[in-house]
Amino acid sequence: MRNFILTLLLAMTSASAASQSLTFSQILTRPELKTTLPDHKIAYGKDALQYGELWLPPTPSKTALPVVVLIHGGCWLADLPGPELVAFLSDDLRKNGVAVWSLTYRRVGHSGGGYPGTFNDVADGVAHLRTLAGKYNLDLSRAVVTGHSAGGHLALWVAAQSRIPAGSMLKSDQAVNFKAVVGIAAIPDLAHFARAGAHACGDKTVDQLTDAVARTPAGGAKNAPFLDTSPSEMLPLGVKQILMYGVFDGIVPPAIGLRYQTRAKELGESVELITLENAGHFELIAPWTPPGKLVLAKILAALK
Repeated sequence: MRNFILTLLLAMTSASAASQSLTFSQILTRPELKTTLPDHKIAYGKDALQYGELWLPPTPSKTALPVVVLIHGGCWLADLPGPELVAFLSDDLRKNGVAVWSLTYRRVGHSGGGYPGTFNDVADGVAHLRTLAGKYNLDLSRAVVTGHSAGGHLALWVAAQSRIPAGSMLKSDQAVNFKAVVGIAAIPDLAHFARAGAHACGDKTVDQLTDAVARTPAGGAKNAPFLDTSPSEMLPLGVKQILMYGVFDGIVPPAIGLRYQTRAKELGESVELITLENAGHFELIAPWTPPGKLVLAKILAALK
């Protein structure tokens, strides 16, 4: 029996390694990336990193376009890739008749990144859709927000803006009411990820993102820095939520989504959780792979 279990574990480890073969470097070095470009690069603020890429369908539409707000990941860190990592997903969405507003933002390590800059940048970028809607014929009543990994956290946070406590530096009017949020390998619980995901993003990254040291009062509640930054602390969100994970994702394991789903259920909210076979972390944003195709299909379905 012991030998059987050992053999099974070795087989599972081998399958996991094989299923996580796609890396972000392999996405960024695909030759097609050089010609997979947005239609417009538009600033939403004065900083060089406060901009979004607008991707528009190749065929003009007589009706207003549905919109996907797409937020890239990268551990909220300045030294990791930006919107170029989700360019192929943006391109496939526009080929399906959807406008894509792919945002980038100041991150930990950038001047002004972290708290509150990262969050305010994302909120301002989403709000800028109001300015773009008329010029580019965008239908904000058919809008979905999505993001990958750390960007999935920010997508959920955007959908939860109405739940930000009064008095927070992040409190603002919710610019767009989304039909749904699709979290792609999303990180919905920052406090938990700071412990469970430190190997992926670094021991201090979440603390830096939330300014945890300065915002945790002496002798006060340890969750104080997360009340306005972590979607799990803002439940129920009051919006349709779909979370998708690769079953072999070693960076953001599906268990992180399951934990969030369980907490949401306890608070009376339903969260759809989907685990994708033969997928690690990056297949989900690679629409030429079977898991990537399923993610693309789910985002398109959420717009209807």
